[in-house]
Amino acid sequence: MAHFSDTGKSKGKDYCIFFNSQWARLPQDLNKASRLPIYDLTTSVLCSPSDVPDGGFPNRIAMVMRGNCTFYEKVRLAQINGAKGLLIVSKDRLTPPAGNKTQYEEIDIPVALLSYSDMLDISKTFGKGRMVAMYAPSEPVLDYNMVIIFLMAVGTVAIGGYWAGILPEREIVDVTPIMICVFVVMCCSMLVLLYFFYDSLAIWVIAIFCVASSVGLHSCLWPFIRMLLLSAFCIAVSITWMVFRNEDQWAWVLQDALGIAFCLYMLKTVRLPTFKACTLLLSVLFIYDVFFVFITPFLTKSGESIMVEVAAGPSDSSVHEKLPMVLKVPRLNFSPLALCDRPFSLLGFGDILVPGLLVVYCHRFDILTQSSRIYFVACTIAYGIGLLITFVALAVMQMGQPALLYLVPCTLLTSLTVALWRRELPQFWTGSGFVVNTKDSPHYPPQETPPARKDEVENKSN
Repeated sequence: MAHFSDTGKSKGKDYCIFFNSQWARLPQDLNKASRLPIYDLTTSVLCSPSDVPDGGFPNRIAMVMRGNCTFYEKVRLAQINGAKGLLIVSKDRLTPPAGNKTQYEEIDIPVALLSYSDMLDISKTFGKGRMVAMYAPSEPVLDYNMVIIFLMAVGTVAIGGYWAGILPEREIVDVTPIMICVFVVMCCSMLVLLYFFYDSLAIWVIAIFCVASSVGLHSCLWPFIRMLLLSAFCIAVSITWMVFRNEDQWAWVLQDALGIAFCLYMLKTVRLPTFKACTLLLSVLFIYDVFFVFITPFLTKSGESIMVEVAAGPSDSSVHEKLPMVLKVPRLNFSPLALCDRPFSLLGFGDILVPGLLVVYCHRFDILTQSSRIYFVACTIAYGIGLLITFVALAVMQMGQPALLYLVPCTLLTSLTVALWRRELPQFWTGSGFVVNTKDSPHYPPQETPPARKDEVENKSN
């Protein structure tokens, strides 16, 4: 943050800046930051010694335009001419000013980027004798938005699992082991393609999300609102989100609503027929999630994980689009950093759908074996506990977490424990309870027994 004020006045105004702590660190508290006069050189780009004014910038913070030279060239000229810091005004998207290790070691003054619109506001608000103090306030370890994400995720899994468990067989699509393998290969391929061709594929992912979320919303509302205009309404909602998707103030609410509808649709449509299939899918995606979050940073040039880079959007992307395949909630704390681009906490759809399919299986097994929904309740609670562990790990490690690392063991082990405790593991593992009890279940229509043939009757009588 950059706190501007007039000379002799204590009150001022904060502005968002992007800085890189590898050049020089900033204090976290405004009261500990040095309040220095600004040298306004926004008529220059400070790319050559000829741009330096007579006398340099003694004990001042220079403010210059971006230009075409490197950050190192600018900050080096500022430092050798007495500046105590450098503010670079940019008309483009703000990104932290980068350099290399040798350049970082040579420079010991802070350098930061300030938006052009903020520079105009500063010129209008403060006089020529304006002062600035640069500081980097810390964010709270946990944010209240985690409560909203928790309620949305657990609510979606619980409602989707309950809803899917009471649907008739004809509305469900069985998933086979071959389909699981193909799905995982497609996930890996798509993630890698997005990493290398993000700008080209992002708009297609957005279009697919609009279509899929329209279908999901229609499927969720159709049992309650049987109207001819329902399809048009669902499509209109998706198009509205697509048009206003970058409105951070409110578009996230619409995205989350569409995302939840999509997840509910998938949970009530896709079915894993056995616990063996559930274990296979969750185990493979467990490895997939851990690999693309924790292992890929050692394989990429930037040192960033492919999963986090794709989910948050590459910093060097030219389209500046974010993939909508997540639930997102803005930070709700009152940190000064709220002035900057509104940061969001994210939870991927996969972190809802993958454990959710196990919850669906548990509920169906409960119904068809008349077990008072103990599997469903236990697995749903385990999902909530796994999500809480994910949030704690996020706060402790201060980096993106593979949520399936915590969700998969919690849900699988809990379901397995319940099956062992009830001595139903063979039936739970193979799904044989579905075959035995299908005719007795009140949720499935009775099947008529075909009449016996005449020769069969005669054989029985003999």
